[in-house]
Amino acid sequence: MMKPEKTIKTIRSSPRLKSIEYAIRDVVALAQKLESNGKSVTYLSIGDPPKYFPTPRHIKDALIKAVNEDQNYYFDSLGLPELREAIAEKENKINKIPITMDDVLITEGVSEGILFVQSALINANKKDELLIPGPSYPPWLSFTNFYEGNPVEYRLNEENNWQPDIEDIRQKITENTRGILLLSPNNPTGVIYSEKQLKAIADLAGEYQIPVIADDIYDRYTYDKKFISLASVAKDVPVIGLNGFSKTYLMTGWRLGYLYYYDPEHYLDELREDIGRLARIRLCASSPAQVAGVAALRGPQDHIKKVMQQLRERRDYTCKRLNEIENIECKVPEGAFYAFPKIDLGDRWKDDKEFIIDLLNTKQVLFVYGSGFGPKYGSGHFRVVYLAPIPILEQAFDKLADFMKH
Repeated sequence: MMKPEKTIKTIRSSPRLKSIEYAIRDVVALAQKLESNGKSVTYLSIGDPPKYFPTPRHIKDALIKAVNEDQNYYFDSLGLPELREAIAEKENKINKIPITMDDVLITEGVSEGILFVQSALINANKKDELLIPGPSYPPWLSFTNFYEGNPVEYRLNEENNWQPDIEDIRQKITENTRGILLLSPNNPTGVIYSEKQLKAIADLAGEYQIPVIADDIYDRYTYDKKFISLASVAKDVPVIGLNGFSKTYLMTGWRLGYLYYYDPEHYLDELREDIGRLARIRLCASSPAQVAGVAALRGPQDHIKKVMQQLRERRDYTCKRLNEIENIECKVPEGAFYAFPKIDLGDRWKDDKEFIIDLLNTKQVLFVYGSGFGPKYGSGHFRVVYLAPIPILEQAFDKLADFMKH
């Protein structure tokens, strides 16, 4: 007797995964397909400083020493006490944030910190809202959707060099608002929120009794305008801060970041306890990397100035070249290492994503489409990463200029 033929059953994934998008990495897959066909692609799409600036020797030595001395076991889930103390010292001294080591939690990069914050704030009911700058770093949008919340973009005003529109924030606060996100210096625009705007946002948060989330990862990447932390002007408004070692200390692949809580009135006690519970279930961040993080904070800092000198030249060159190309207009970034030019799509492309793909296929130059940083305020733009040396930038912009002519 013959056995019945087996029917292959498709295993369905959770619908929440369908909401995950990450434009920065999604376009890389398209570039890799070209490379598999023998094409050479110029990547100006991923913000990975160690590709062009080496990790300082003393940080690498600290990691190697930690591994060789067998510091390869699980650390405390909150993080190495010495590292948490060094972070508190840094935030007090440089960013004027009055916190202690007890206010610091070590994470596997800022990305894990985003996940922690979203899991604590957003309930799966599609009602909880997070006010997110438009445009903004894509995971903030995607993780809000992943937790079945509602990301609400507030306007960064391009005509005012991308400063936040305070009245727009006020109009978008509802009874479902769970927090206001700041990303300063901003990815992708490079804007640094002014002290006036920060105080206005803190006042709004206090008025409506909602916390502020401050993504400070580019705090040391500034040019002429100084970074000011919201927590330094927040008074009694609770602030959940995120920062890390990837950018400033050229440690992107080491996956080391942290959360800090500024909470003088103890509004965040329950949230802190629950995030701590989540940190325990994932065990800990990389132990040797944490040891190296102490060396990064307490060792020589001279590499920062050298990196910023080179980035200033690359920023100025990038903005000059972009603004010379017809139908492209670019504001000068105040921080980070991104430019976010506006493009007149005309009748040639239906949207900014189609423009990016056409440029990639025609000239093998890869940027990121602006709508990936927020559909409302990112559309009609594209993001340029100017970490590469000027000869590489020159070649890419020459190709872009020729592409726009034809």
